[in-house]
Amino acid sequence: MAITAAAVKELRERTGAGMMDCKKALNETNGDVEAAVDLLRTKGLAAAQKKSSRTAAEGLVGVAVEGTKGVAVEVNSETDFVAKNEQFQEFVSNVTNVALGLGSDDVEVLAAADYPTGGTVQETLTNNIATIGENQAVRRMKTVAVSSGLIVPYMHNAVTPTMGKIGVLVALESTAGADVLEPLGKQIAMHIAAAFPQALNADGLDQDMLDRERAIATEKAAESGKPENIVEKMVDGAMAKFAKENALLSQIFVMDNKTPIAQVVEQAGKDAGAEIKLTDYVRFQLGEGIEKKEEDFAAEVAAVAGA
Repeated sequence: MAITAAAVKELRERTGAGMMDCKKALNETNGDVEAAVDLLRTKGLAAAQKKSSRTAAEGLVGVAVEGTKGVAVEVNSETDFVAKNEQFQEFVSNVTNVALGLGSDDVEVLAAADYPTGGTVQETLTNNIATIGENQAVRRMKTVAVSSGLIVPYMHNAVTPTMGKIGVLVALESTAGADVLEPLGKQIAMHIAAAFPQALNADGLDQDMLDRERAIATEKAAESGKPENIVEKMVDGAMAKFAKENALLSQIFVMDNKTPIAQVVEQAGKDAGAEIKLTDYVRFQLGEGIEKKEEDFAAEVAAVAGA
């Protein structure tokens, strides 16, 4: 099949591989970009990259916190121009505060909830689409809570203190005071924004993602020509390294580049004289996981919105 320049460009941006290598990989995979990424990685011509580097959505992420509970909500629009609209930003702020009171991760529950100025969230959203003239959608939400301690928010690329491009919440369970938990949580939240962990610990990593990594590691190890028992150890070592680098508690703290996050939290608890546990987190990056071309995004938002 004919390989388009756009496909080669996308593959180069995602992998950092050379143009001819990208074109060859696309030819070998019949134009399948995802398969071409894996092929280049298998050949050692590309490194693993985060999905966040491939996002295309516009809109805003909102966060809201009240003591031991917090929520993050992503609201999409078709263009960044609308994301800067005062009416849109007011909706994101209000809907995030509504979500905080629900204690749910279900956007359908949020859509049916009462909106502060009357009607439901969905009815207000529908009205906004009509008046602004562009599709919008409440795409996802996640709530975190602790029985005692603090939920610490952080907003990267902030439009306001509670709205921006990357919203992070850190759940710290402890009897320590806010004077201890807030600065600790802020540093961990900044780490999360930068390091993009895939789960709190290795047990929480997505199985499909692990299977894909194991397939790549197995093929790379097999190409070494070493005996089967050595290949198995190489694969196990690669998977252990992958889990360590992608689980938050085992990631190396970006602030000192040497201490695992679990040890940072443990030491903070010792210094405070009260045990501190990092029990959960949220990292919402605007458009994360939407890998469609920009010209298709209106359809994505319309589908989510039920338009």
